[in-house]
Amino acid sequence: MTTTTHAPPKGKLFEPKLLIGVAVVGVLLLFSLFTGVYDIFGAQDGGEMFAITRIPRTIALVLAGAAMAMSGLVMQLLTQNRFVEPTTTGTTEWAGLGLLAVMIANPGASILVKMCGAVVAAFIGTFIFFLFLRSVSLKASLTVPIVGIMLGAVVGAISTFVALQTDMLQSLGIWFAGSFTSVLRGQYEVLWIVALVGVAVFLVADRFTVAGLGEEVATNVGLNYNQVMLLGTGLIAIATGIVTVVVGNLPFLGLIVPNIVSMFRGDDLRGNLPWVCLLGIAIVTVCDLVGRTIIMPFEVPVSLILGVVGAVVFIGLLLKQRRRA
Repeated sequence: MTTTTHAPPKGKLFEPKLLIGVAVVGVLLLFSLFTGVYDIFGAQDGGEMFAITRIPRTIALVLAGAAMAMSGLVMQLLTQNRFVEPTTTGTTEWAGLGLLAVMIANPGASILVKMCGAVVAAFIGTFIFFLFLRSVSLKASLTVPIVGIMLGAVVGAISTFVALQTDMLQSLGIWFAGSFTSVLRGQYEVLWIVALVGVAVFLVADRFTVAGLGEEVATNVGLNYNQVMLLGTGLIAIATGIVTVVVGNLPFLGLIVPNIVSMFRGDDLRGNLPWVCLLGIAIVTVCDLVGRTIIMPFEVPVSLILGVVGAVVFIGLLLKQRRRA
């Protein structure tokens, strides 16, 4: 694995620029609230539809965008690799497999039960990936996400086969579409759990930062490295599992955001976390707005827009690393 062993610079947590970022994101969220085919001003039930669809969708954009961007930041720090995030390590595919297993075992399961199944499976998959990294010394930074993508492809193939055998292939495709179209009042509230995950990440940010310097350094300063890795795995699994159940797959978001933020602010997790959350929300919101308006009155899944943007950024990062090498 490619490591970054220098001490991360300490940035200010709150600064005037952050307020500007909050204002910009606030404007984007206002656009989200008032963008759509349904006439919320002219229709008789416009106010009710606004409360049922627009507000939940906008809140889901905030929570899902922040959660996946934050998960990517933590995962990159713990693996010491800038090319990993939940969709390049198989975590999302494992969450989908857990969701599928719950649906097969209990077709009428509540969203909370589905969430638990996805979280457990995501934790198992992420734990397996981390164990693999610890047992195999990978020197090339690009090899790590390639291994993760391969593992994810295997899990995804198993999910597809099982879904095909149980006549649930269409449902599987809908789950992985990554769209906010179906987010309604009464169906998105479990997403608030990822806000607690964000608080937990902020509270233990310094430990994650030290763990990101490597096991030897972390152990020398008295940190329980294995405990921190287990905690990080659990938080990533919770965030990924919940977002997968409610929204679906949001590819490359956890890859794009931390890399852009670290270019300007270094690798201090606590200082970068507000910026990572803001940028994650902004990118998801912009992609969702594009998806809603590009072929209106129809919608393009946000995962499609994110996939295109993420692929371009991923290629750019590869070329940048190649120039450095």
